[in-house]
Amino acid sequence: MKGKKVILGISGGIAAYKAALLIRLFKKAGAEVKVVGTTNAFEFITRVTLESLSGNKVYSQVFGDQNDYTTEHVALTDWGDVFVLAPATANIIGKFANGIADDALSTSLLAFDKQIFIAPAMNCKMYENFAVQKNLDTLQAHGVQIIEPADGYLACGYEGKGRMEEPEIIFSTVVSRLNNESLSMTGKTIMVTAGPTYESIDPVRYIGNRSSGKMGYSLASELANRGARVLLVSGPVHLKDPVGVQVSRVETTDEMYETCMKLYPVCDAVIMAAAVADFSPATPADRKIKKTDQDSQLVLKLKPTLDILASMGNEKKHQVLVGFALETEQEEVHALNKLKKKNLDFIVLNSLNDHGAGFNTDTNKVSIIDNKGKIVRYPLKDKHGVAADIADTLEKYINK
Repeated sequence: MKGKKVILGISGGIAAYKAALLIRLFKKAGAEVKVVGTTNAFEFITRVTLESLSGNKVYSQVFGDQNDYTTEHVALTDWGDVFVLAPATANIIGKFANGIADDALSTSLLAFDKQIFIAPAMNCKMYENFAVQKNLDTLQAHGVQIIEPADGYLACGYEGKGRMEEPEIIFSTVVSRLNNESLSMTGKTIMVTAGPTYESIDPVRYIGNRSSGKMGYSLASELANRGARVLLVSGPVHLKDPVGVQVSRVETTDEMYETCMKLYPVCDAVIMAAAVADFSPATPADRKIKKTDQDSQLVLKLKPTLDILASMGNEKKHQVLVGFALETEQEEVHALNKLKKKNLDFIVLNSLNDHGAGFNTDTNKVSIIDNKGKIVRYPLKDKHGVAADIADTLEKYINK
């Protein structure tokens, strides 16, 4: 952040007090900081505090006597390299998403044409309101980076999602996005699949697996942080959508196949991290199967599901194609066979025999095998670290 110029926007919420720590973090990292706030913001934190910490005058009135210029909002936005809005109330989010400029902060936001980060903070019911969510979707679709609020106890007494993310996380997110190396995949479109697929036995039961989707979601987040346009095709999981990622939700293998093949032609690369079901019931029942006899046995006839990865391998043109292999025996032999059979560029192998690897863990231990048979083995890491290793490997192919 050395030499970077940060505009910190503050709106009127209790989380405004955290702006003081955010200023300290940016200043300590070598950045310059100027603050622009709404009138209500100064009900929660004083102008003196902000000016003392930032070393600059606070901009709060479009026609203020203390402004250096009559068009302060333009001069300020020309000065800044990045705009961080924290906290962002429902009011300022609504103004920005709908082009309303009626105070110093909203006017400055509309005049800023570089990277903007928004950290929402409000009551959980307000955050979940359809209007707020629509406004956030609009901003995100136009390149604004949303730093999602956290779950927890709120100042209003409620418990839920709406608490502004901690300053350290906001700071690290901004630094990551501004780092030149983190934008090395700008202009690339990458599809990532994640989670399990469910194949119906009857209306209430299904065949599935233990995949949590954590590996695929970590990959999607890592690639987005490097500037890629990420298309995440997700089976049923209980995870928050990664920031800046387009998510398509599916349940069955057929649905995942249809979505993937539709998106495939526009992709520069695909990472197939989903644990797709290999079989589905041949004749799923349209009503719940009843247990009528304690001694009876239920026999299910299964049929193979569509092979999504093999289909993409057959139709591959310019795309870099990456698969995953989860094995329990002869791991490297099976992974190499899968790589060749499905026309992959490289494959990520993990084994259920390795402690801390596999489904429903926060860690993984992988080996990456390329199409020439070269194997790189990595130690046990958290899945964010594994995602970075996979992204590093992908870059060598995608940026050739």
